[in-house]
Amino acid sequence: MSFLKEFREFAVKGNVIDLAVGVIIGGAFGKIVESLVGDVIMPIVGLVFGRLDFSNLYILLGPKPANVADTLVELKKANIPVLAYGNFITVAVNFVILAFIIFLMVKQINKLRKTQEAPPPATPEDTVLLREIRDSLKQR
Repeated sequence: MSFLKEFREFAVKGNVIDLAVGVIIGGAFGKIVESLVGDVIMPIVGLVFGRLDFSNLYILLGPKPANVADTLVELKKANIPVLAYGNFITVAVNFVILAFIIFLMVKQINKLRKTQEAPPPATPEDTVLLREIRDSLKQR
């Protein structure tokens, strides 16, 4: 019985709920970045590098029957081994963009935290006077 009680206390802690919300938002944010990369960035990169369609880039690892079309989808349907590196390129670009966006967000949050932090309290007047006396004695 204490195991269930302990688990319930753990599950309703603020950190666990915050983590769950973060995972859900992160999943949705990942879809946004995936769309940005797939629908906006990769077509531009493909245009720059000769109108390449990265999703259909592959290396054939086995013999191809004559009746199978020369597309990645058809080769996979026919269970022909292929190294589909185009999808990896897209996922790697997704990761770099997502990491860069998260870096910018964390940088902004840290900047906001610094501006919201209270300035250190002023040094008491008696301490300032004692420091001045000390400094003047050092000069003699």
